[in-house]
Amino acid sequence: MKNGIAFAGNLIVDHLKSVHKWPAEGALAKVLGQSYALGGLVSNCSVDLAKLDPSVPVKALGVIGNDARGDLILDTFAKHSSIDAGFIARDGETAFTDVMTTPDGSRTFFTFMGSNAALTPAYFDFGEMRADILHVGYILLLDGLDASDPEYGTALCRVLADARAHGIATSVDVVSEDSDRYREIVPPALRYADYCIMNEIEAGCTTGIDVRDGARPLEKNIERCVRELASFGVGRWTVVHMPELSAAYDARTGEYIVQPSLKVPAGFIISCVGAGDAFAVGILYGAYNGWDISRSLDAATRIAAYSLGDGSASGMIKPFADIMKETDAWR
Repeated sequence: MKNGIAFAGNLIVDHLKSVHKWPAEGALAKVLGQSYALGGLVSNCSVDLAKLDPSVPVKALGVIGNDARGDLILDTFAKHSSIDAGFIARDGETAFTDVMTTPDGSRTFFTFMGSNAALTPAYFDFGEMRADILHVGYILLLDGLDASDPEYGTALCRVLADARAHGIATSVDVVSEDSDRYREIVPPALRYADYCIMNEIEAGCTTGIDVRDGARPLEKNIERCVRELASFGVGRWTVVHMPELSAAYDARTGEYIVQPSLKVPAGFIISCVGAGDAFAVGILYGAYNGWDISRSLDAATRIAAYSLGDGSASGMIKPFADIMKETDAWR
């Protein structure tokens, strides 16, 4: 592979706020600190991959506003020579998310869709944009791509089918939305996806299979859930991640594997912001390099764990070899 990985979808600026606790309705919580950082799949994944391995070309595609938040996104991308931001359009107001983080690392999100809602298939020109893998997300948080399509099911399905027709492998991710839309919007996209990467909440809502019992994963249901996701038509790898472990199924070989999470040093974890995207980048980095699913899952687990040591999504990410070396003792 030589054309790199394209990331398309949500471009967001995160307003990060640490609070001393999550308040009851109508009550007050103290803000202990705040900062700004890039967020959303395109921002997080593009910067993560650029920092992991600058030799891999990165294409970023989406819609941002003509405002200071949009400028911040482009200025950040410009710091990384491997990121091509030429496929980003400007219109409207840049999306933002207020991310509230409690001392235990738990996060709650309040998001403004902004320009992300304007992203439609018209912005995707695969004759112009060369890539080996296209990773799109988040499903359920992209109004223009979540919209129904009479031929393909959703507008995103049309994009994924077009990418495949141009020889580009496809990958999707989902947002953890509190709704009943999963089973209507997510499965159609999986028919056109070579890779499916999501967390246990999204996987459970998509399949209707419970994979947690409160604070505990239901291991007997995890394999059934992963295989059910794959049955919607995922061409290669179906991967579900959660704090305790990750599980993956390879449609080509029939292999199913489980990867335990790492034992992170005490006091290391600052925030979980961006951990899911860091995990996805690890999976895609492995696929891009031709690794098998086991090696890719190990890499993804290490990158995601290492990302927990900073309050922003990509602040901890460093060259891949350095992360592998530093996490050897965390097994």
